[in-house]
Amino acid sequence: MATYLGPAVICFLVIFAYPLIRTILMSFFVIPGISSPVSEWKFVGLDNYIGMFKNGVYVASLNNIWRIWLFGGALTLAIALFYAVILSSGVKGKKFWRSAIYLPNTVNAVALATMWVQYVFQNKFGLLKTLFTALGWEALAKINWTSPKYLFWGMLISYVFGSVGYFMLIFLAGIERIPGDLYESARIDGANAWTQFTRITFPLIRDVFRTAITLWTIGAVNFFTWAKMFSTRISTITVTPVYFLYDKVFGGSGTASAIDAGGGAAVGVMIAVIVLIVHILINRLLKEEVYEY
Repeated sequence: MATYLGPAVICFLVIFAYPLIRTILMSFFVIPGISSPVSEWKFVGLDNYIGMFKNGVYVASLNNIWRIWLFGGALTLAIALFYAVILSSGVKGKKFWRSAIYLPNTVNAVALATMWVQYVFQNKFGLLKTLFTALGWEALAKINWTSPKYLFWGMLISYVFGSVGYFMLIFLAGIERIPGDLYESARIDGANAWTQFTRITFPLIRDVFRTAITLWTIGAVNFFTWAKMFSTRISTITVTPVYFLYDKVFGGSGTASAIDAGGGAAVGVMIAVIVLIVHILINRLLKEEVYEY
């Protein structure tokens, strides 16, 4: 038994357990660099955690990530579910539309964010500027999506655009496993499309929806690339906990705080705690129910 379990246990200890334990230990020290020897670590107890919540940039990052999770999640999952329901209803060209909707997920996030910043939101000749001007919607055409007033929402809209396809496939896979006989019986009984969705589709993909929320939570909490691309220097408008962590460990974004790998480790621990708490809440609010069909 030990011979068979040995490699798996060693991999777990080296790849998961050791980095986890080391990160937690680092969070209680001031460390000048991520590769600094233990002899240079200075124990400060809970000061790193206390200091985080006294830092206005970190507090702003928590506020931003909350809005990304709530508003971005509601918009992304709603659109993804809408597309999945339509594609599962027998619409013509299903393979084409499925590929078209998923296409943004095949593009590198850096390239996708650059497209939005440089070509879609560009204030002089961008896509939105041109489109709204052609439609005569001057008020919308004048909006500068990269200005401080709209930057966060512009970033969130572009992130949602790049995420819908992924969750659409998840919902579509869940819907397609539902037997067609259930829908046929419902139509015979006079159920319309909305009744079929609320009484059959949604209850039977409850576990899929819970999984989608968990995956969205993990992605939202680890939000970094889009924040970095929409603001090259750390800003309270776009900063997220992972962006703050990166700046804390590696610096170079213009913060007044000193580089401290220990402080960054504390941020990492808090990110893990946030994901764990949300996961527990999701499991309590959306309890697993087993349906036989």
